[in-house]
Order: sequence, then structure tokens, then C-alpha cells
Amino acid sequence: MVHRGQPASLRRDELARLIKEHIKREAVFSGISKSYCVGLVDVVNSTANTARISNSKMGEYYGTFLSVMSAIVQEFGAKVVKNIGDSLLYYFPRADYDSGKDSFLDVLECSLSIVDSHGTINDILSERSLPQTDFRVSAGYGTIAKSQTPTEDIFGPTVNLCSKINNTASPNGVVIGGDLYQIVKSLKSYDFGLLGSYSLGLKFSYPVYTVTRRPPKLSL
Repeated sequence: MVHRGQPASLRRDELARLIKEHIKREAVFSGISKSYCVGLVDVVNSTANTARISNSKMGEYYGTFLSVMSAIVQEFGAKVVKNIGDSLLYYFPRADYDSGKDSFLDVLECSLSIVDSHGTINDILSERSLPQTDFRVSAGYGTIAKSQTPTEDIFGPTVNLCSKINNTASPNGVVIGGDLYQIVKSLKSYDFGLLGSYSLGLKFSYPVYTVTRRPPKLSL
């Protein structure tokens, strides 16, 4: 325990000891570098949406949203990592080069199915006298680190980028990062549009693309 009355140098020593002991007890990383697809769905303007409802209704609002989103992503083989406030973070263990390009179909279809659920989830919210909701979906591909604690967590630049590009999506829209785009751009069932570039600093930028389903061709 750190005591406020102790000399500053001793408090720093105690703090260093506390940090080291905490690290030993907490997250242990596998040390294996592997690339995965990461996804994030985030509510748009959640503060304004919930400003006029009670705390219990607010809990029901977020609980309903996160429950529906979790069910959808798990249906496509994604693993839910955690909810961060009003957003849900997940990744796809099977979407990689070893499984073939078709494994990335789950990532795109999952993202678009979340958008497809917009009307249904708002019907449910309306039945429960809860505010309507909009959301943004983002996905990226790259190396992540996974913890080996009982509650698995993921970290790294791919997770950070997926979170940061989420704000570039239109409400009820999907965006993907440039690395994922390079893998899926030849898939014929989707249309991709260059939305712009997200600044990474130091004169580097990262391309971001919108994703929509390609309408079927009408036979004459």
C-alpha cells in the first residue's frame, strides 16, 4: 500500500512494485503475431438518444442493442470481445489467408447484416418505449495481440484503426480499412467506394472504403 506521508522517492518505488505485481497477475499475451479481421459497431448520438429517459430505461436501451448485435456477429462466426460504452468489439477467428478468400465473406455479410437489422431493432425498441437508434459499422484486417486471461481481449493497431475509422461511416453504413479492401476488392457481390483517407500522422494516411451489396442484374 502506498502511504501519502512517505518520501516521494519511496512512493515511486512502491508504485513501481505495485505495477509489476499487477502485471504479473493480469493480462498475459501469447506472443504470437497473427492477423485477424476485427469489427466494431457503434451507436450514433447515443447521449442525445438517452438524454430524456430514466437510468433503468437507459440500461434496457443499451442492453437491447448490445444483445441483438452480439447475436448477429456470433451467427457469422465472430467472437465478441467486449462492449465499450455503446459499442461492441468483435473479431473473426476463421477469416484469414489460410482459410481462403471466401472466409472474408463472413466479415462483409456480418457487417451488412447488422445494417439490415436496423428496422427490426428499432421495432423492438419502439415496442419497449425506448428511443430509436442508428449505428455505424467498421471492419479491418491486420495483426492483433490476444490476452491469455479467462476473459479474452485483443489489442494493437488494427483494433485502434477499426475504432478510429468507424466515425467516417455514414449512419447505418459500413466502412472497411485499406488492408481488408485489398483482400476483398475482387469479390463480385459487393461495391466498394473510396471514402477518403484517415490521417495516421507523420504524413501517412490510411484509405477507407464504403461497402454495399451489388444489386442483382435484371434478366431481360
